[in-house]
Amino acid sequence: MHVLLLPKWYPGRNDPQLGDFIRKQALAAGAFVRMSVLHVEGVRGLPVGSEEELQESATAWELVVRYRANDHGFTPWRKAVNLIRFWRASQRGWERVRVERGKPDLLHAYILIRPALVAWWLSQKNGVPYVMAEQSSEYMDGTFARKELFTRAITRFLCKRSVKVLAVSNHLGEALKGHGLCERYTVVPNVIPGLERPLPVPGQPGRFLMVADLVDRIKNVSGALRALADARKTDGRLNLTIIGDGPDRRQLEQIVHHLGLVSHVQFLGRLPNTLVLDHMASAFSVLVNSRVETFSVVTGEALAQGKPVIATRCGGPEAFITPENGLLIAPGDDAALAAAMLAVTREAVNWDPEAIRRTVGDRFGPAAVGRALCDAYRSALA
Repeated sequence: MHVLLLPKWYPGRNDPQLGDFIRKQALAAGAFVRMSVLHVEGVRGLPVGSEEELQESATAWELVVRYRANDHGFTPWRKAVNLIRFWRASQRGWERVRVERGKPDLLHAYILIRPALVAWWLSQKNGVPYVMAEQSSEYMDGTFARKELFTRAITRFLCKRSVKVLAVSNHLGEALKGHGLCERYTVVPNVIPGLERPLPVPGQPGRFLMVADLVDRIKNVSGALRALADARKTDGRLNLTIIGDGPDRRQLEQIVHHLGLVSHVQFLGRLPNTLVLDHMASAFSVLVNSRVETFSVVTGEALAQGKPVIATRCGGPEAFITPENGLLIAPGDDAALAAAMLAVTREAVNWDPEAIRRTVGDRFGPAAVGRALCDAYRSALA
């Protein structure tokens, strides 16, 4: 079976980490199907009008077509120009796929709207069905409901004409149903990286780690800082390392100063996934204090490293967390987070790294996820 993946998010020149979880799904599925990827990326300041880059691995053929993104200050003009350039780049990419890989049996559009528009157009032109997949939290945090009526109508149109809708979690799937985007959905989880690494020794009790984009309205890093300050009144061993960057970093650094946590909080910025896993290996516990998560790869990564996780009931972590591997708290509850940090630290000797890793190994490894995607593709074609 030949599948062509059309992702909106994918590691690229603009952001080497963006959509890395989608790429891991593609590589996992590539062990079971013939996987081609067409990623169209707009890059500001590109010295030429467009360029192409091909990467071939054991499980996937990945083509990136880049176009020079317009950066005009007048938003309607900029969007119109970039849409035209995106469309032309998609056509060039499709022709190369068709010539070098042959006509696919199935299209897989990942993240609305542009990839789904391309998939629908190719489906109409070439008679190839498409599946639609989502991971965005905008269907859970109110963002989609606030979009223009036309945008929501186009989204429903594209989803309804797909032969199957895939969601990364039940929580997200129910949100898609609630917005009228589908009547049924199939859950295919993300691949949890790090399961192949040697299980690290337990970290020093009280050494906590957060990995998050610093967008505070979603990740609530400020709440974790307040909880840390409160918990340190009882146990002075507690400290926090934060990996990630974003628009709210300066504001969060100011909160650290205001709370007197300068010596106990460290910002490391964005790091490659291998270094993130290295830091997880040396941490004691990982915090996920989000207000909404569609899946939470971070939760799975931490459990794969044998680390207990304190997470909010925000949509994604509930699929992972059990009494054996962590604690769940309500979103936005600073007091509950502080109490959980103290409890996890106090019970440090009771957390078994091997038992924690086992809770995710069988369900979220590459083979399990690749097989789940292959089953979904076969069902779509049937």
